[in-house]
Amino acid sequence: MARRPSTHPTDAELEILQVLWRRGPTGIGDLHKSLSEQRTVAKTTVATILNIMLHKKLVVRGQGPRGYLWSAAVKHQEAAGGMLTKLINHVFEGSAQGMVAHLVEGGRLSEKELNDIERLIASHRKAAKDKKKK
Repeated sequence: MARRPSTHPTDAELEILQVLWRRGPTGIGDLHKSLSEQRTVAKTTVATILNIMLHKKLVVRGQGPRGYLWSAAVKHQEAAGGMLTKLINHVFEGSAQGMVAHLVEGGRLSEKELNDIERLIASHRKAAKDKKKK
């Protein structure tokens, strides 16, 4: 049985999305130039990946003054949410708490990050409590 094509972006697709999120509509030449600053990549490879992404509905293309302009069709938050859900489900057996515990206990978070997370949790709890009062 053939596996269903993934709707989640691959690493290469994420690189392209990051450029598009940062820059907005971009021609393939500028996109290739931006990606080449990180690593060597052929322009034909970028074109192939863009066409795959178009089929996956990760990007859209419109006519520009000198060819197609490519834009992200998904928001950063939407892509991150989908990938995090997949990670939680497949690696942490559906437990978001397990993922957070892994980050905290693994020592991968700085003191500032831990403090920021504590503030975020407190803010979320306050908002939930205020919502219940209404």
